[in-house]
Amino acid sequence: MTKWEYMTAPLLVHATKQILDNFGEDGWELVQVVPGPNPEQLVAYFKREKNA
Repeated sequence: MTKWEYMTAPLLVHATKQILDNFGEDGWELVQVVPGPNPEQLVAYFKREKNA
């Protein structure tokens, strides 16, 4: 059975692609993006397979 680990991270609207690319390089898969505490910020939810 696959086990997952999860993470949330803030996304700044002006640097979204760069931030997502960095997490992708580390093996994180984007699951969802939701509005953050202010209009300039979003919150990203990520997952990746947990190492045994």
